[in-house]
Parts: sequence; structure tokens; C-alpha cells
Amino acid sequence: MARDYYEVLGVSRNASADEVQQAYRKLARRHHPDVNSDPSAEERFKEINEAYSVLSDPDTRKRYDRFGPDFRSIPEGYEEWVGAGQGAGRGGAGAGAGVRGGVRVEEGFGGVDFEDLFGSLFGARGAAGPIPGADQEAELELTVEEAYRGGKRNVTLSGPSGPRSFEVTIPRGVVDGQRIRLPGQGGRGGGNVRAGDLYLVVRLAPHSRYRVSGRDIYVDLPVTPWEAALGAMVPLTTPGGEAKVRVPPGSSSGRRLRLRGEGMPNPRGSPGDLYAEVRIAVPPKPTDRERELFEQLASESTFDPRRP
Repeated sequence: MARDYYEVLGVSRNASADEVQQAYRKLARRHHPDVNSDPSAEERFKEINEAYSVLSDPDTRKRYDRFGPDFRSIPEGYEEWVGAGQGAGRGGAGAGAGVRGGVRVEEGFGGVDFEDLFGSLFGARGAAGPIPGADQEAELELTVEEAYRGGKRNVTLSGPSGPRSFEVTIPRGVVDGQRIRLPGQGGRGGGNVRAGDLYLVVRLAPHSRYRVSGRDIYVDLPVTPWEAALGAMVPLTTPGGEAKVRVPPGSSSGRRLRLRGEGMPNPRGSPGDLYAEVRIAVPPKPTDRERELFEQLASESTFDPRRP
């Protein structure tokens, strides 16, 4: 059984949006696989992202509070018949659909036997009348740049009833695990009733340059030995464009320079930060003059990085 999302983030059920965000950022930094070598860190990080994606959205959080972990499978038309905090269903069948354009979708009722659920509420199977369509999920893979900028994206889903295409508006600053709702694009209902909703679950593709933890972005900052030793202002390419970073004198590889507010945008609160990690690079083929200067430095310097 899935853990309670409030328990995952370590907050109370009446926690404010700011408290939820603060708890998420603290846990995401601690358990990101890039900074935590524990074999279980990756799964824990995914669990934290999943909990935050639900509790950070007011509408989704409200449905989760009312229906529990199966809230996505409960048709909205039946909300008045289900008690507060009650989970749904058992056992029903779902059918997997295909993958196209970086999107994976699952068709069906997500493991909930609606006929059994609502038949028991009204005394007999089918007595409740036509059943609205169930909500569905699909995964939408985005690059870090796409998630940072947001914008329009054409998405094609392939399923048992054939391909369906949508123009999706991607909010600026979406994060891994966040859901984009497409009303009425989910499973078809029985009879002349509304269809369910389709939720596109954002998955950030691995990037050769950027590492994302929650809304914070990490990037390597290559510098020369003299820039690291003497200090310098150096250019840095970020998802939002080019920035200037001040490297303090005496910076060693691994030093982390924080650019406050330059991480993933957040329409509902504070943006993330960008961390530039110093990486000292040397000339792969030094010229005769460069070699001469390095040799002079080696003969005159008393610095020993291996000294305790």
C-alpha cells in the first residue's frame, strides 16, 4: 500500500502550502541520487516528488484528502456519494496503451471496480445509472529547457481506439512528477455522460549538462587554474540564458556557488536556486610558454593539497 503523502513529506494534514514546499525542498536536497549514494535514495526521491506533486496542487490535494490514494480513479461525478477520506475499489482490469512522441498512457479504470463500488452504494449493480469516464494518466517527457520555459507542445497518444492528438500548454517551471490536467480527455463514460480527465505526468529527461533536484538546478562550472586561484567573473549558460558568476579567489574543484532564484521558476511561490559547481580544467596540450610558467609555479609554490 502506498505511504501517506503527508507522512512522506513529514508534515501535518493541515500544513500550509509554504510548509509543504519547505519540507519538499529539504527532503529533495537530502535524497537526490546525485548527492546521496544510498541505493534506496532514488526510490525515496521519486516518492518525495510524487507526494509533492499531489499536495502542492490545491485541487488535487483536496481530492486526495477526501478519497485517499485511489483519488485519481474516482469519477468526479460521484464525489457526493463517497465519504471523506475514503479510498476506492479493488481489483478491476486496466489495459495498457502504446507509446508515441515520448508519451506513455495507461487506459482503463486504474484498478477500481466501479460497478461493484457504486452498486453497493445504491443497492444493486447498475442502479446508479450511467457512469462517468475514469481519469487516466500518461507520462510526458520534457527536457530541462522545455520545463523551464513552458509553452505549447503537440502530443499524440496511441491507444485501443486509435491515436489522439492534443496541443498541450506546459506551465513554466514544471518539475518532475507534476501533473498537467486535460479536462474531458480521459476515459469515455457510459451513455451520454462526461468523459474523465487526462493527467500528463511530467518526467524530466536526463540532461548532459543540468541536474535538477526539485526546483534547484545544478551545473558544472569549468574554470582555469588561474581563475580559480585569483578569482574571476566567468560566463555560465543556464536554462534561462547566459549569466555571469563571480568565482572567489582560492576556489577549489567542488566549490558550490549559489545563484539565488535562478533555478526552476515557480508560479505559486519562490523559484528554485541554481548551483554552479567549480571544476578546474587545465590545458590538455600546454604551449611551451604555458609549460614554462607551470614549471616556475611548481618550483616556487609551497602549496601541497595532500597535506593534512
